[in-house]
Amino acid sequence: MNKTYILLGSNMGNSQKQLLIAVKNITQQIGKVTRKSKLYTTAAWGHTNQPDFLNQVLIVETISTALQTIEIILGIEKKMGRMRTTKNAPRIIDIDILFFNKEIIAEKILTVPHPEIQNRRFVLIPLNELSPAFKHPVLQKNIHTLLINCPDMLDVKKF
Repeated sequence: MNKTYILLGSNMGNSQKQLLIAVKNITQQIGKVTRKSKLYTTAAWGHTNQPDFLNQVLIVETISTALQTIEIILGIEKKMGRMRTTKNAPRIIDIDILFFNKEIIAEKILTVPHPEIQNRRFVLIPLNELSPAFKHPVLQKNIHTLLINCPDMLDVKKF
């Protein structure tokens, strides 16, 4: 059984409903959601002239490989209406694999660990809620330490 950490984000339409739909799809198509962080609201990162994001981290147990998981995720995003336009644009749903076991993966469609984890409080705060002692397999620092040293100053609030 594989253990993956997945980040959900939405800032279009009813974001809370979009995250619930994403969790349902992940459960049906990827595997059992064993833990969920609280929901967090954060100002948009990158292009700041857009609505705030609602984010959540899931821990999922799956029999799928990392590459199978990302293919399923891309299908879920498409089914939910995700339109890929410009980087950091508003989106109805965004689903990212943060970690997959303790694997280090560098493929065209997937980089694991996600390369920006250590630079984004909206990722680290819910990760810290679930697994503060989890060690980043590349940086060799735990999530709590990464959060303390994170350069991102965006405000992340419980929803």
